[in-house]
Amino acid sequence: MGGLDRALRLFSREYGGRPEAVFSAPGRTELGGNHTDHERGRVLAAAVTARMYAAARANDAGVLRVSSEGMEPFEVGLGDLRARISERGRSAALVRGVAAGLSSAGIEPRGADIAVASEVPIGGGLSSSACFEVLTAAAIASLSGAAPGAASLAGIGREAENRYFGKPCGLMDQLACALGGTVFIDFAGGEPAVERLRFDPGAYGYALCLVGCGAGHEDLTEEYAAITREMRSVAACLGGEVLGETDEEEFYSRIYELRGLCGGRAVLRSVHFYGENRRAALEAQAIRRGDMEGFLALARESGRSSAVYLQNLAVPGGDQSLPIALSLCERALAGRGAARVHGGGFGGAVQCFVPLGGLDAFMRAVSPLEARVLGIDPDGVRMEM
Repeated sequence: MGGLDRALRLFSREYGGRPEAVFSAPGRTELGGNHTDHERGRVLAAAVTARMYAAARANDAGVLRVSSEGMEPFEVGLGDLRARISERGRSAALVRGVAAGLSSAGIEPRGADIAVASEVPIGGGLSSSACFEVLTAAAIASLSGAAPGAASLAGIGREAENRYFGKPCGLMDQLACALGGTVFIDFAGGEPAVERLRFDPGAYGYALCLVGCGAGHEDLTEEYAAITREMRSVAACLGGEVLGETDEEEFYSRIYELRGLCGGRAVLRSVHFYGENRRAALEAQAIRRGDMEGFLALARESGRSSAVYLQNLAVPGGDQSLPIALSLCERALAGRGAARVHGGGFGGAVQCFVPLGGLDAFMRAVSPLEARVLGIDPDGVRMEM
């Protein structure tokens, strides 16, 4: 049973009757720019053919009631939309933050009953949190008589995740889920500059696969936050708020001084940023000219930089599921295609580009893990019915 049917069934069971409307939003895959967006860098991302669905109906109780598969139902009262420490790290924080963001945008949210079913795995690297944010924002706004644009929905979702949930993410995930298709985004200057690209790996003989490592990263917000914190400690020493505002040549001329001030890992993570920021632009360029082999070479470089410099494959002394999954994928590819850590890291999934002629053999080789073949979804958040 697909996500749409499951959302309708859950709604009927929890609230009775039929919803007023059903909305959906896609998960996203990060094609390039690993941990560059929160430093106002460049990213390359795409919506994927795995979607999250929300069946919704307005109520007059002044409360947002949310039921989601595999989670305890919760309520968010609309009378007080200030962030609550007790909700940090929980879905209720995201819904409260979304409602607050809509209110700040001049859209007074109505109470609603919402049932959510998902094809986007939680903690699986497809940005289920961003998907949930833009999806609930679209549903609540629509029931409140408004239709914010994709960029507004993305901004509201990002603010909810930063201020209410407590995760210092950038805007890439929310924009990719809201916009759909393949997008190259430059965050320099504050306002994101978005370029839509046409990208179909299958046209070049490759399948896009996401291979779950068997360990999620939903409980690793602190490890994720440490990347932002350490990069920005270097940026501050260079006179900027974020690394995207700093000069790379000055960074390298002062690299050992910065090591003493900020620590070796912070310096290495900054090394990753400067290289990855260039790579994202080069990957977009390769897609524009139809150079799939050039794109794959850059994807492999990105994976190496994430592993060696960014160091987001595993928490030191912690679970090693992601590096083990990556090794299995690389062995199965035998030098063809590409495999790299996907998204935030520390868990989640490995992104692989697999030659179509070897897809069956690849899937057998990684069969101990959950692997899925995904397409690029041209649509972002949308109303289903």
